[in-house]
Amino acid sequence: MTHTSNFADRLVERILRTKSRVCVGCDPDPALFPPELAEVEDAVAATAAFGFELMSAVGDVAAAVKFQAAFYERFGPAGLEVLARHLAAAREAGLIAILDCKRGDVGHTMRAYCEAYITPGAPLETDAVTLAPYIGADGLAPFSVCAGEHGKGYFVVVKSSNPSTADVQDVLMEDGRPVHHRVAEMTAAVGRHLVGQSGYSAAGAVVGATYPDAITRLRELMPQQFFLMPGVGAQGGDVSLLGRAFDTRGLGGLVASSRGVAFAWREREGVDWREAAREAAHELRLAVNAILPLW
Repeated sequence: MTHTSNFADRLVERILRTKSRVCVGCDPDPALFPPELAEVEDAVAATAAFGFELMSAVGDVAAAVKFQAAFYERFGPAGLEVLARHLAAAREAGLIAILDCKRGDVGHTMRAYCEAYITPGAPLETDAVTLAPYIGADGLAPFSVCAGEHGKGYFVVVKSSNPSTADVQDVLMEDGRPVHHRVAEMTAAVGRHLVGQSGYSAAGAVVGATYPDAITRLRELMPQQFFLMPGVGAQGGDVSLLGRAFDTRGLGGLVASSRGVAFAWREREGVDWREAAREAAHELRLAVNAILPLW
């Protein structure tokens, strides 16, 4: 499936259609599977079934699904084949498919990653990927070019949701600002030419929901970036504190939850795991909409 429109515009269209700013994380960890899948001897087959069932359950209440590459790569070629099928199924269902692989390397290597992920017909074609910024602007540039050519997107890890983010991302530079502010400026600059009719760029940013106090300044530094905000649920992020990520239209952010949705059955005794996932995604949609409605 080839898209020529701007990624951010397509994301906005999906958000408005579903009235949802929820991104469901698909982290197919067999250790957390419901009994009916945990008992399947073929872990690859169980992973495949999990992803398809999860998408079916949340497809009309979520804007996007984020697939964590590691849980597929662990199985080698067989796992990557399942990942390809999951990504294709998500896009065919109208969901925005995001591959969480956090790639970051020198320019010619990143061009190869573009061919793997965001070039039409790519083996693991997806709508967007997550990128690591440590290499600098040279590492982002190939994705910026390719995204513009093919209507794809990417999210740069600016401020992640994990507890040790301060080890690197909060280190102060000579001007007294944290490193993640410089990454934010770089992300905005490299993605400036990717701004669509929605006012947002196809170059987005990962901003952890666990650090709501950082959002105000990051929004000032990245006014045209969509924020992908993981950390709600199992990591303790509070949805009610994320309002500063959104504009007056209610746009500008995706609230991501993985374990809190996909494995919600573990906290809902007697509820089918698929229904539990759907309920959790719907409840998250309502919680986000309660902060700021969509116009």
